Amino acid sequence: MRVRIAQDASVEEAEAIASALERTVPGDGRVEVYVGDADEPAVVHEFDGDGPTGSASGSGESTGGAADEDLGPTARERALREEIADIRRGGPEKYRERLAEQGKLFVRDRLELWFGDTDPVPDGAADADYDRAADPSGLRFEDGTFANFDAWHADSPETDDADGGDGDGSGTDDGDRLPADGLITGAAEFAGRDLHFMANDFTVKAGSMAEHGVEKFLRMQQRALKTGRPVLYLMDSSGGRIDQQTGFFANREGIGKYYYNHSMLSGRVPQICVLYGPCIAGAAYTPVFADFTVMVRDMSAMAIASPRMVEMVTGEQIDLDDLGGPDVHTRHSGSADLVAEDEHHARDLVEQLISYLPDNSDEKPPQTEGRPPAKSPEGIDGVVPEKPNRGYDMERLIERVVDGDSFFELQPEYGPEILTGFARVDGRPVGVVANQPAQRAGAIFPDAARKAAEFVWKCDAFEVPLLYLCDTPGFMAGSGVEKEGILEAGKKMIYATSAATVPKQCVVVRKAYGAGIYAMSGPAYDPESTIGLPSGEIAIMGPEAAINAVYANKLDDIDDPEGRERRERELREAYREDIDVHRMASEVVIDEIVPPSDLREELAARFAFYESVEKDRPDKKHGTVI
Repeated sequence: MRVRIAQDASVEEAEAIASALERTVPGDGRVEVYVGDADEPAVVHEFDGDGPTGSASGSGESTGGAADEDLGPTARERALREEIADIRRGGPEKYRERLAEQGKLFVRDRLELWFGDTDPVPDGAADADYDRAADPSGLRFEDGTFANFDAWHADSPETDDADGGDGDGSGTDDGDRLPADGLITGAAEFAGRDLHFMANDFTVKAGSMAEHGVEKFLRMQQRALKTGRPVLYLMDSSGGRIDQQTGFFANREGIGKYYYNHSMLSGRVPQICVLYGPCIAGAAYTPVFADFTVMVRDMSAMAIASPRMVEMVTGEQIDLDDLGGPDVHTRHSGSADLVAEDEHHARDLVEQLISYLPDNSDEKPPQTEGRPPAKSPEGIDGVVPEKPNRGYDMERLIERVVDGDSFFELQPEYGPEILTGFARVDGRPVGVVANQPAQRAGAIFPDAARKAAEFVWKCDAFEVPLLYLCDTPGFMAGSGVEKEGILEAGKKMIYATSAATVPKQCVVVRKAYGAGIYAMSGPAYDPESTIGLPSGEIAIMGPEAAINAVYANKLDDIDDPEGRERRERELREAYREDIDVHRMASEVVIDEIVPPSDLREELAARFAFYESVEKDRPDKKHGTVI
């Protein structure tokens, strides 16, 4: 039998037709398949009652009749692997070269860094010591490799000119390559944990998003809701492709659904974002919706609009780093938690971070073997000055309480009057909220209150117990902070502390004045314990302010300066006795006064004992504070 098929048919299609005809031709026979006007058959199959044998013209390869154990990959499978390898090349070569000039890894190398066994460097592309066509060892699987394949690849039946392009087999100009539609999604093992991930390919139209990439992103998020596993966003995107917006922008299942899904995932699974490049407009919302965001220095930025758009709208001329670089978002906006010095550092930071977090809100954070603190707890009392108005570094106390080298601070440059971060006490993860007397006397400013509120909220969502270390004169006063919303910010911090149902321990280190003791989970805020150190004081305000408020007129009536000074001293001493931690313990305002050297041991025992505490909250839809 001879069969002639269309001119543009492939050898694989001819093979498939020949195989199908074998089953319809009775007895001994031969099938020849010709392509177009060719004089020679592209495929010849000869067969008898024992089964077919065949070959593609000119190939000399057997395609049938061999024993099962001798079967190997077919031409069809090899063609598929070639397509996958081509997709994994990413966008045009010139853009991959440009990444190296910027000190950035190509996205496939980035995945190898995160999930593989090797250590790629930006300028090492030519002599990489791993196979880019193979998956990193920790990559479980990838979804949507062939997304938007029909729009650009020569092997797509919808590509018009298979012989056109730049000769690389893509069938298009190199600049039109759209492998995986510029977005990689899948699942991987990272730091011993299974997670979902997405990664933009900046060599494909600057990592921009379009219809098929958006669909991949949404599916990844929706699957994370089902599996209850963390999500890692490796962001390097310039935003949506404006020329294709009708396919993805306002649709029910378009890019707007990202942020709906982010909201549904919030508090359910940890969402961690790393920024490798400029994320503008819609792309900038993923980092701020994530629970934790790391920006890579000299690479990353995020802003609601590009510098060019800002100038067009407002007339302001500004470069991208000043508009939305790491310093802007770690010092001023609070939108980023940490700055990494390079790509390797970013991975290290996330590896540390995720070690404190559970996979989802139904689980407890992973515990480790406890280890001694970096400094002896016997030095705690020496850290806290005897003079109540003298500053000191609270980190010196923290390192004597938590396991050695376990304090992982977040947002260190934003609202520095409060320290927030994860640590371990005898191997148990805790969230630390500590006033910092070394910064503006530890007074709580609006940005510090907002920072603390968000951190408490995240700890509560992921079952991380809270340790409050209180030494504050209270919330800052003045017209400046009123304009900055001190009352609103303070409300958020007090609300977060009130609503948290995880175990809470409050330590009154020194000052606990005004509403500061409320925000720091004082006795009225349902802590499991309120512990005082011998240096502790709890009061509406400090002695100087109180005496001035209550006795100002009487002191003004004393003409003798020495007599006035003596009377002020007497009043201060009497007031201080009234607010001293011993009086508070006597009145059972606090639960216990603990020798400072025993504080770590005391906290370890209390966190262990209250690990499974249950707390009731009113049955309601949600509060109105946000």
